[in-house]
Amino acid sequence: MNRLADKVAIVTGTSPNIGGTIAAGLAAEGARVVCTDVSADVAKTCASAIEARGGQALAAVGDVTDADHVEAVVAQAVDRWGHVDVLVNNAVQFNTKGILTMPLDEYRRQLDIILAGSFLFTRAVAQAMIRRQTGGSIINVLSTAAWQGQPGNVGYCTGKSGLINFTRSVAMELAEYGIRVNGFTPTATMPQDPELLRKLAEEPGEPSRYPMDFASQIPLNRLPVPDDYVPTVVFLASDESRMITGSNITVDGGATAKYWPWTPH
Repeated sequence: MNRLADKVAIVTGTSPNIGGTIAAGLAAEGARVVCTDVSADVAKTCASAIEARGGQALAAVGDVTDADHVEAVVAQAVDRWGHVDVLVNNAVQFNTKGILTMPLDEYRRQLDIILAGSFLFTRAVAQAMIRRQTGGSIINVLSTAAWQGQPGNVGYCTGKSGLINFTRSVAMELAEYGIRVNGFTPTATMPQDPELLRKLAEEPGEPSRYPMDFASQIPLNRLPVPDDYVPTVVFLASDESRMITGSNITVDGGATAKYWPWTPH
């Protein structure tokens, strides 16, 4: 497939779950992909997997809240391939604490990764797109937790909900340059990677004060896996969505559309 042939994409946060799967999916459609992560092993593993399948990729290691790192990643992409056409703001930190238990410094750090990271990468990529005058697509990974109130997860919910209007505001500002900015909303996701599944089984973590029965609330009868998200992100990255900006596509098996008292399973 070559729906993204000749396009260059940057994906932030390329762990084997959602971010890495999206990066691989973009590459499978012909994009050349910069795989970024704060972990060198994660970024290099993602890029190597793409190259092993015949794609083109490079790894970039650093913190999305570091402006120098962000500028360097964009410069690296431009030096290697001449341009940037797609940005997927996916980098996130999971820290499931609530208003009564989360220290202020941890709250600020979580928001910084989600919001400031998206701000810095969006600004740097937009500037590169504007210089080239060919437009592009920026995709912000949201969450069903951005649209609903989840107890005990205050930083994540706040950061992801902030991305909703960040998306709209930036979409309006960049429209004159032909740069489209959209949200993509996944939900609780079943990992495909066998190693992640093994770790979840062996290290389930502390029981939550707010247990979540995700699987029984999905009208379509199963939790999504990362591959379920790839077609939507490819569509938003491609020219097929050329008249869509400031919007959002939700892939959640019907979870957020469901009337709250109904338990489907």
